[in-house]
Amino acid sequence: MYNELVLISGNGNPEISQRIAENLNVDLRGVDVDRFSDGEIHVKIKENIRGTDVFIVQPTMPPSDNLLELLLLLDAVRRASCRRVTAVIPYFGYARQDRKDQPRVPIAAKLMANLITAAGAQRVLTIDLH
Repeated sequence: MYNELVLISGNGNPEISQRIAENLNVDLRGVDVDRFSDGEIHVKIKENIRGTDVFIVQPTMPPSDNLLELLLLLDAVRRASCRRVTAVIPYFGYARQDRKDQPRVPIAAKLMANLITAAGAQRVLTIDLH
């Protein structure tokens, strides 16, 4: 099991996750993503992933719930003692806000990257930021 590739899909784009799994000839691993009655997202990894290389496929937008789901998945796999975790982000929301072009505006792309890193991603794979 060690150094095994584990592919996990969020709910943001399950079709692309399935296509990636087919191309890599691996199965998508089980994960439960539910909602509590107040709307909070709850995730649970369904199997042991200790020591594995985990790839989580999940866009960050739209809607912004996708970002929160990605952050929760990242935290869950990190706490499950995976060896390394990569966030595969087909669409990276807020990427266009990558510099401070006016006074009193955020650099939202940097904030998103910091959140993803803080949640546990060691690497990020994305396509054509903008």
